[in-house]
Amino acid sequence: MKRLPKTELQRRRRALMRMMEDNSIAIIAAAPERTRNRDVDYPYRQDSDFLYLTDFSEPESVAVFIPEREQGEFLLFCRERDPKMETWHGRRAGPEGAINNYYADDAFPIADIDEILPGLLEHRSRVYYTMGKDQSFDTQLLDWIKQLRRGVRSGVSVPHEFVDLEYILHEMRLFKSRSELRLMREAAKITHDAHVRAMSVCRPGMHEFEIEAEILHAFRRENTEPAYPSIVGGGENGCILHYTENNAALKDGDLLLIDAGCEYQGYASDVTRTFPINGQFSKPQRALYDLVLKAQQAAIAQATPGNHWNDPHHAAVQVLTEGLLELGILKGSLEKLMEEHSYRRFYMHRTGHWLGLDVHDVGDYKFEDEWRILEPGMVMTIEPGLYIPADTRGVRKQWWNMGIRIEDDILITAEGHEILTERIPKAPDEIEALMAA
Repeated sequence: MKRLPKTELQRRRRALMRMMEDNSIAIIAAAPERTRNRDVDYPYRQDSDFLYLTDFSEPESVAVFIPEREQGEFLLFCRERDPKMETWHGRRAGPEGAINNYYADDAFPIADIDEILPGLLEHRSRVYYTMGKDQSFDTQLLDWIKQLRRGVRSGVSVPHEFVDLEYILHEMRLFKSRSELRLMREAAKITHDAHVRAMSVCRPGMHEFEIEAEILHAFRRENTEPAYPSIVGGGENGCILHYTENNAALKDGDLLLIDAGCEYQGYASDVTRTFPINGQFSKPQRALYDLVLKAQQAAIAQATPGNHWNDPHHAAVQVLTEGLLELGILKGSLEKLMEEHSYRRFYMHRTGHWLGLDVHDVGDYKFEDEWRILEPGMVMTIEPGLYIPADTRGVRKQWWNMGIRIEDDILITAEGHEILTERIPKAPDEIEALMAA
């Protein structure tokens, strides 16, 4: 498995500490383990901010950053090695592994944090920390501050300001490095294999969960996991934006919408493809599909540096509204339909979102009510769609039960953009040829 190099992690930590005020400390806790039911936990996934700065994937850990601390600027509290516990629950890095394998300057057992961390907080004026993510750790941190305040009369100095760590960290995460893009391209490659496999095996009479199983097979054989619950919606189920039941039979003559992407070394891919279950688009299906594809192409053309975040969405909406008018699904003047946002009956979501360690990745979309300008290094999705469930008022029956979305992952480059997921078939003739093979 490809991992982030030491230099990449050191660069991130240095960048964070350069933006911190003098005489400050940053603290970030690992994600807690979550109980699924009784004594069964959900599969563990590290907090993305914690992972970004440490590459450390164990729970019960706390990372501390203290600029210009002579004994070391990056400290990691983690579980100690324990042969008995490791026999039951798997290997641990331990403090020694935290230093040797994760490049901490110093490391301590998590059991000792109550004795050590208050001393690190002492004489620091600012604490960079994100409140509200973990109520239990919030309480623990505030208890340490209260403990220090009891010593004020004896000369103890207590932090007087809390600064939201996310404000700095999420702006850093928005711009992807070469190392990050290498991992995202790998995630896109594995996701390509999954979607091609799904198209290749799909036949009427199968069930949505069988197709989901093929996708999961492609992910797990490369030691990756779904970045989010896969959406596999046939016919009317494709009109449900976050459909995840994935248990219905696939009917001859219906479309199948699949929204699925893998997570590789923490980095997500997010792709949607829509195709005919029997391998051949009907004439109405082809007309609506071509319209969504045209809208996506118009949106992708706007994904260039210097344009703002909303330009791709505006381009997609313009094309979709014009096309729906031409097909007779919308009626009236184009100007009035655009002004009234009439497309929202059939296209009710935005055209994309940031992508990275989180599927809906961090980063501001607006500054002071102005859409953000696109810059090289940003990665976004572009995913226009149309959804026309059965019995839609005023729409002819030939359009019913069609849910169509086409989604790709787009990197903004100095020259324009790169479609990270470009190899995944989406041209209708290409899809039909693949399914006929």
